[in-house]
Amino acid sequence: MKPQTQSDQPAAAPGLRERKKARTKAAIQREAVRLFRAQGYSATTVEQVAEAAEVAPSTVFRYFATKQDLVFSREYDLPFSVLFQAQSPDLTPIEAERRTIRSMLEGISAQELALQRERWILIISEPELWGASLGGITQTMRVMSEQVAARAGRDPGDATVRAYAGAVFGVMLQVSLEWADDPEMDFATALDEALQCLEGLRP
Repeated sequence: MKPQTQSDQPAAAPGLRERKKARTKAAIQREAVRLFRAQGYSATTVEQVAEAAEVAPSTVFRYFATKQDLVFSREYDLPFSVLFQAQSPDLTPIEAERRTIRSMLEGISAQELALQRERWILIISEPELWGASLGGITQTMRVMSEQVAARAGRDPGDATVRAYAGAVFGVMLQVSLEWADDPEMDFATALDEALQCLEGLRP
C-alpha cells in the first residue's frame, strides 16, 4: 500500500477556537437578521444586535466591520470558484455551473439556507441595502466572467463571455426573487431547472 504523503492527508478539522469563533459569528448574524426583519434595518442598532447575541458591541465589529456587513456575506465566493474550476473540462459551462451550485447547496443546512433567504429578503426590501448591493453585483459579474473565461480559454472582456455571464446571473437573480416570495419553493431544484434551460449557450 502506498504511504500517504503530506499532500494526501485530509485537511485538519477546525480547532475548538475556530469552531467557537464560527458559532459566535453565525449567532451574531442570525440575531441581526432577525431584528432587522422584525423592527426594520434602520431602526435596529448594533448595540441591540450585540445584546440579542449576548456579546459586546466591540465583538460585533470584530466580525463585521460595518452594520451592512451583518447582512451581506461573500463567504461562499471562494468555495464556489474552487469547485467551479475543479469541474471536468468535458462538461459544458452550464453543466459545470449546475454541478457546482448543487454541491454548494447540498452542504448548506436547512437552517443556514433559511437564513440566506431572510438576508436576501432584507436586501431587496430595504432601499439602503439594495443600493449597497449593486457594488457586489458588479463584482459578482466580473468574477463570473473571469471564471468562465478561464474555462473557455477566452478573454474575460470578450462580448460572448460577458453575455453568457449576464444570462446565467439573470437566471439566478430571477429564481432568487421568486424564492423571496415563496418560502415553500425548493430553491435548489428550481435554480437547477432554470439553469438547465440555458443548456447550449456557450461563451
